[in-house]
Amino acid sequence: MQNILRNMNIQYKWLLTLLVFGFVACESDDDLTTTEEVVITSGTADFSTYVALGNSLTAGFTDGALFIAGQENSMPNILAQQFALAGGGSFSQPLMNDNIGGFLFGGMPMTNGSFGPRFYFYSDVDPDDDFNSGPYPLGVVPDMLDFSPESPTTEATTNLGSSFNNMGIPGAKSFHLLANGYGNPAGLAADPPLVNPYYVRIASSATSSVLEDAMDQNPTFFSLWIGNNDVLGYALTGGDGTDPITDTGMFNQAYNGLVATLTSGGAKGVVANIPDVTSIAHFTTVPHNPVPLDAATAGAVNSAYAAYNGGLDAALAFLTANPLTLGALFPPTSDMTSLELATAEMARRKITFNAGAGNAVVIFDENLTDLTAINAGLVPMRQATEADLLVLTSSSFIGTLADPGNPLSVNGVAVPLADKWVLTPEEQEDIAIATAAFNTTISAAAQQAGLAFVDANALLVEASDGGTTFDEFLLQGNLVFGGLFSLDGVHPTARGYAFIANKTMEAINTTYGSNLPMVKAVDYPTFYSPMLP
Repeated sequence: MQNILRNMNIQYKWLLTLLVFGFVACESDDDLTTTEEVVITSGTADFSTYVALGNSLTAGFTDGALFIAGQENSMPNILAQQFALAGGGSFSQPLMNDNIGGFLFGGMPMTNGSFGPRFYFYSDVDPDDDFNSGPYPLGVVPDMLDFSPESPTTEATTNLGSSFNNMGIPGAKSFHLLANGYGNPAGLAADPPLVNPYYVRIASSATSSVLEDAMDQNPTFFSLWIGNNDVLGYALTGGDGTDPITDTGMFNQAYNGLVATLTSGGAKGVVANIPDVTSIAHFTTVPHNPVPLDAATAGAVNSAYAAYNGGLDAALAFLTANPLTLGALFPPTSDMTSLELATAEMARRKITFNAGAGNAVVIFDENLTDLTAINAGLVPMRQATEADLLVLTSSSFIGTLADPGNPLSVNGVAVPLADKWVLTPEEQEDIAIATAAFNTTISAAAQQAGLAFVDANALLVEASDGGTTFDEFLLQGNLVFGGLFSLDGVHPTARGYAFIANKTMEAINTTYGSNLPMVKAVDYPTFYSPMLP
């Protein structure tokens, strides 16, 4: 009998007691009590050995770092706890050494990559505290965020062994999961590192791959949420070209290879697609117009831009008088003539500041027409509009001085913001095209392999557009208080991960006939205390 139950992956876990109060007229006034036994079943799935593959979203990354409390509330760990109700086995994670986050390399904090401590939220702001500068001094974000004041204690070169069920590797792209040597500690000394320190800690050898180490565990069930970084890296760098979007052919080959290998031993699983990264808080928090100016400063800045604005007028007059040059620089479209296009762009490039709040920052835009042959001073710059998305980290740069000795050299005002701080509409379109193509690959692979599928894209867009309910809570996409995104504006809070875990279990239940119970929102926080032990 025990073998039969084990093979069916059925465990009797929950007992629901229904009390029916009343009396039976003329016969008895005793209470009637019935006890109903609820069976939690895995259906056609087998959760006995669950392995999770992915990137930071799988690892439990939150508040800008990986740390113990966040890992304990990772989506795979939440799933594993529910899988245990239906025959699932133990689930191990490569925990960091502390609740600070970040890495040491040779005993010193790693500075050659994004491996610093976590952000934390606090409500008692001391304006005289030197440590209160925080990562967002502009005030775009409430002055209640800061880096942990503690130093990391996790040594990147200390290998923990490779038998972990959570194989989420922060920073990994799709093809990284198949790359041999991605965990070679020799690559940590490069600037930036040539390998991934999160995988260095758990790689079985200097030449192994994440996928190989995952398959060594003979998974009976897997989750795969990969591809976010294939577009996110480009987005986080403002589309400046330093971290290009993964080639579609490379993504298709990598993703289909992952699914084929993971299912080669008969394992079933669940996959999730890629959210629209431009809808997350990291790109929707900093407004395009955060600059306040007094009348004197606005006048001084306008005087400085007078020559540039006048040059645009002169360039338009030149182009009007030279139709061949006009047509070459501004080819007509089906909707607009060359002159109409040129006139519209010249107007868009004009830079004007007003006294008061709400002035738009000045940005470089490589998509503007190159007019330097007409006037060398007409560099491709303009003021941002609502259609532009400023990365969250720009809030620590806007308003600083490019030249400490020149009080007028204000970044974002007198000095245009570089490409890395802004996603223009054209760059956002590149992201949208790639995301759609990658998600087509993911959904097709899931359908062909008969896997459960989670539309994470639709879930996060819904939350960002107005909110989505999770039990009695409304999860929204705004930074700090929305409840969905953690303090880095990219990764979910613990409650956000629990919400995604529930949606994942719904997909699993639908596909495999299981009846995994949902977790409760109230059991998962939106903030971690700065005082975590």
